[in-house]
Amino acid sequence: MEKPVIVALDVDNDQQLDRILSQLGEPEETTIKIGMELFYHSGAQLIKKLADQGYDIFLDLKMHDIPNTVYNGTKQVARLGIKYTTVHALGGSEMIHAAKQGLIAGTPNDKSVPKLLAVTELTSISDDILKHEQNCILPMAEQVISLAKTAKNSGADGVICSPLEVQNLRKEIGDDFLYVTPGIRPKENSNDDQKRTATPQMAKEFGSSAIVVGRPIMLASNPQQAYQAIKKEFN
Repeated sequence: MEKPVIVALDVDNDQQLDRILSQLGEPEETTIKIGMELFYHSGAQLIKKLADQGYDIFLDLKMHDIPNTVYNGTKQVARLGIKYTTVHALGGSEMIHAAKQGLIAGTPNDKSVPKLLAVTELTSISDDILKHEQNCILPMAEQVISLAKTAKNSGADGVICSPLEVQNLRKEIGDDFLYVTPGIRPKENSNDDQKRTATPQMAKEFGSSAIVVGRPIMLASNPQQAYQAIKKEFN
């Protein structure tokens, strides 16, 4: 079974969205990530429309609030026909559990419950930031494992993590969990603002369950060609 390459559609209006979608291929063969920028602009109706068209949707809102608020938030997004959504693992076990229960409660009977992915540490967070700004006493590798264990024990289906962390996570957490990795850059691309990156081939070797790729596809002269090339390399 082909593992997903999720295209991060970091655009801020429907016109840009339509332009890039028209260059990616058939909806049934395309997995897309909608983040805060586009969701805050276009709202839930856009998500439902794209799901109805056949796209697998990763709605990346990174909820982080008290458990009751997150429960009600995930209950709402579960009605949109999405495949994945996110919370911050730093929100704690009660919040993660509430998020999963909200997804279960909100999913229509004819739909599958969306996968809940917990964000460990953002790929823009360096060891220096972790130590001196988050005041975390654990090194990055141990911090990510700790957050992933909390997420799994609280009902999450997987984590968002750096591809560089997947091997250790599989050893510590197991293979019955999703490891979805952003920070993917083909060899010819720059790292931009990402700190912990890998190529699609490296992500495959490390054991990523799915990868998230934005600018290397979005800014390519031929987005569909770039998308297909990354799919081929990852699978």
